[in-house]
Amino acid sequence: MSRLTRNWTLITASNPKSPISESYRMLRTGVDYAGVDDPVDLLMVTSCRAGEGKSTTSANMAVTFAQAGQKVLLIDADMRKPSQHHIFSLSNRGGLTGVLQGRSTLEQGVQAAEVDNLDILTAGPTPPNPSEMLGSRAMAALLELAKEQYDQVIVDTPPILAVTDAHIVAGKCDGVVLVIDSGKVKSDTARKAKETLENAGSRMLGVVLNNVDRDGNSGYYYYYYGGEEQA
Repeated sequence: MSRLTRNWTLITASNPKSPISESYRMLRTGVDYAGVDDPVDLLMVTSCRAGEGKSTTSANMAVTFAQAGQKVLLIDADMRKPSQHHIFSLSNRGGLTGVLQGRSTLEQGVQAAEVDNLDILTAGPTPPNPSEMLGSRAMAALLELAKEQYDQVIVDTPPILAVTDAHIVAGKCDGVVLVIDSGKVKSDTARKAKETLENAGSRMLGVVLNNVDRDGNSGYYYYYYGGEEQA
């Protein structure tokens, strides 16, 4: 049995017919729809604070794009607290840090996931200067190269209100999805995160609300696009 089929964090791979997996596919459709006139080839996923599910959302979104036949790269740009190597059971040697430091190429740095069409660039060892590395010319060049080589690139960044890292990356991407834990984050905090992203020049595609109690089924996901009042 594949490791991913036993991984319930990666539910789109372990149980693709579940209601939550269908919700992730709806999110993918929403991103595709948002990119009809202005493609969203580089998609950033962030949150307000730590522990809201942004990395889980990034990983499952990447799987759904790959399942739809697109060639996908998931970049773990949360260099301070990386998690994609844990989610996909991969080595965290080299990774994004190695590529940005010039010790490996993008092709050498990526690892194939146990999902067809999906590659992962793990964060790699935590550098002493994550913000500077993410704001470097090397990072900009990496994203442009990834955009050329893949149909869809998803970038998992640190929380937008925690450090400057996500603010730096936001302006380099075509669109941003903000993940919010409905049970933890107050509306004023969510608005502050949204404003911070917009001030960074990012294109807000929508909000993912985690842990919404819908008809008593807490833990399901609700995706909303386009409305400011619900952020």
